[in-house]
Formats: sequence, structure tokens, C-alpha cells
Amino acid sequence: MKSWNEVELVPEFSEQGVDCYRLEEGGFENEYYVVSEAETRKLLNTPEIVGYEVYRCLIPATAQMMYYFKEKKKVTAANILSILRGALNYPLEESCYREHIRVHDISFLSSERVFDHDEIAGLEIKYSKLTMVPGSTLLIGDIIASGETLVHCLRHVTSFYRKNGAELRNIIIFTIGGTEGIRLLERLTKEIREFWPNFEGFITVYYEGIFSTYQDKGVSGINLPDVDFYWKGGIIAPEFRRETLSMRDPLFEKCIIYDGGARRYEIHEHIKEVLEFWEGLLSRADQIDKKELLDEKLGYATPISYEDWICVNHYGRLEPVVTEWLYKQEKGYIESVKDVTLKEIAERRILEFKTALRKYIL
Repeated sequence: MKSWNEVELVPEFSEQGVDCYRLEEGGFENEYYVVSEAETRKLLNTPEIVGYEVYRCLIPATAQMMYYFKEKKKVTAANILSILRGALNYPLEESCYREHIRVHDISFLSSERVFDHDEIAGLEIKYSKLTMVPGSTLLIGDIIASGETLVHCLRHVTSFYRKNGAELRNIIIFTIGGTEGIRLLERLTKEIREFWPNFEGFITVYYEGIFSTYQDKGVSGINLPDVDFYWKGGIIAPEFRRETLSMRDPLFEKCIIYDGGARRYEIHEHIKEVLEFWEGLLSRADQIDKKELLDEKLGYATPISYEDWICVNHYGRLEPVVTEWLYKQEKGYIESVKDVTLKEIAERRILEFKTALRKYIL
């Protein structure tokens, strides 16, 4: 793998309202795609979306990518691995059904953190129901932040296949995830090819962008390291960037997506997390440098030249008609938020969120 700075976002196709890009110039062992669609853009910009709607929003983009992989003959016999519980947000079985891809079986794993004196000591497979489909494509949907859970489960599955004298053809992953996933999957591919030389590798689909995780508490002082996603250091679909910056507040959210499991299955926990963030931002609003926060959220120090903006966003292979307009829009957004305070943004978001999800709060 080459330097991340050399990687470019390259258009792959635009069909049925779905825009797909691939990563190039990275010297990758695997294939990496970024897919953008109206429903996933709405999901990642709107934490008010909870429950079944989280799953529903992922269907159009997922189904279109399944069709693409079927046409490219990347998937024939399919086997779904569901890593409980976040994987249940991803409509893999339904998307396969819609695109006439046969799912031979579904496997389940539960990888949970093990604590020692209130500190994470490792991961443990607490529940396992694995089925074997030799020569198949393994399909996975999961949030990838640190990637430790995913790697732990993949090693467990490949070990299971090896013990039974079988191999996997390739592995396709659908994720709302970060850059760390690429580093881990590149390393894991080399490991797998030591015992499966014909392993075709991983194909990873990122919804709306390949994000980064905070490495500290951020400018606000309240972000979670290695958990919260943001744009800086990542590669963002231009459609998602455009939609986010067409509104005032989404860029200032805690992260790209709050915990996917709680957002669908423990909605009260999700509400608590969102409100804790905005109430925390409200209480610290006078102490936070708004320009520093905005620069952090955009992913670069402002002001920035068009040429440098292209470089930092990995947009060198996109059409100028797309990037020139987006650059102008971004400059307009920066100007538009100068006259609004963080306190005003926080107060508005708290009211909007409580109003939208009142039935879960009362």
C-alpha cells in the first residue's frame, strides 16, 4: 500500500440514483468503493432517523452494488456472516433477493469485549453459529471504527473453514466505516493468502465516504477517540459533501453516525447519546474556538486554495464541473455560518431532536 496522500477517488458508475466511486493509486491488494445515494446521505446527516428506518435507508445503495458485483461476476455463491448486532442494520439478504443472488446460508457471530478491572482486555466470541459454503463469497455488513471486532471475527471464520478443509473465494464488506479498516484488511489479505493462495481478496463498500476516527477529544473536548467518525483525513463522496453543506447543522454533529446498534435497537440509549453531546456542546460553547471547530469538521485549515482543496480531498480525478462548484459552495457555507453562534446551533438541535423523537422521550 502506497501513501494515503496519493490515493484518488475515481468515478465508477452512476445508475438508479446511486453514484459509485473506487479508490485508485493506492497500490491496494483489495478493491475499495465509496457509494452515495439519497437515503444513505439522509441517514448519515439525520440522527433523528431511528429503528427500522436505519435498515431501510441502506437498501437502495446496497442492492445496486449487489447488482454491480453480480454483473462483474464478483459474487456467485453467497454466504452471509452476521456479526451481532450491528450487522442486522445491513440489508444484505434482502438486497441479494432483489438482485436474484442465491444466499446459501447465514452465519452468526457475537464478538464482545472482555474487561479486566474496568479496562478492555480483549475480545471473545460469545456466540457462534457458522455454516460452510466452500468457494463462496462471504458477505458482511458492519461498522468499522478500530476494526478489531471485524478482524477477530474474520480470523475465527477463516480458521473454521481451514479446519474443515475448505476455502472462501472472496469477502465483500458493506460498511459505514473509517480509514483504519483499509490498513487492517490489507494486512489480513496477505495473512489469508499464506494459506489460501487463490483468495481473491476483500471488496469493501463504504457508504458516503471513508471517514477517520478522532484520535483525541477534538476541538470540542467531548468527542470519543477511536469511536467518533469525522471527515478530516478521510475521503468523502462529493454528493454527501454537497448535501451536508447545503444545511447548517449536520456538519457540527457528534460524528457521522452514532452507534448503529443503539440507534436501531436501544433507541433510548441513542437519544441519550445525542442529547449528551449537544448539551455538552451548549455548556462549553463559550470556551470553544468556532473557527478551529469548523476547520476540524471540514478537514482542513481555512482559507484554502482550490488546488490545495482538490489535493486534501483526493478529488484530482473528478470532473472540474463537479469540483469547482463544490469548492464555491463550501466557501459559501463557511461565510454563512460566521454569524451564528455554537450556542444557537446547539439550542436549535436540542429542540429539534426532542421534538422529532418525543414519543421515545416521554
